This record gives sequence, C-alpha cells and structure tokens, in this order.
Amino acid sequence: MIWLASIILLSALAGLWRMTHASTIADRLLGLQMLSTTGIAFLLLLAHWQNNAIWRDVALVLALLAAVITVALVQMLRRRT
Repeated sequence: MIWLASIILLSALAGLWRMTHASTIADRLLGLQMLSTTGIAFLLLLAHWQNNAIWRDVALVLALLAAVITVALVQMLRRRT
C-alpha cells in the first residue's frame, strides 16, 4: 500500500512540475488535470485503506469538479483564439 501511495505522490509531483514549468496554457491545463487525477487516486486509496465510504464520495465530487473545470478552461481557451 505504501509503494502505491508513493507512486501516486510522484505522479502528483510530476503534475505540479508540469503546471509550474509549462510554457503554454494548454500544458498548464494538462498539469492541473494530472494533479486532480492523482488527488482522486489518493482519496480512493485512502478510502480503501481506512474502509470509509466518505472518502469515495469526496473523490467522486472532486472528479466531477475536475471535469467541469477542464471543460470551462477549454471553452475559455477557444474564445481566446
């Protein structure tokens, strides 16, 4: 379980690095999506580890918010160009 959490943490750090060192807004958007996906994966791992369903609900809400944010940012980028 610890090795899985460390892999998720490394993925989150890669997403954070992508957000901070990206040259375009689309690259930053991909980094944000990667960071939210790893956050969801960590919450699901936490739900399984603690055997608590509330973390699954939190992960579901975060997944829905991440999808809405991604659609909103893509629409904003379309209007700009």
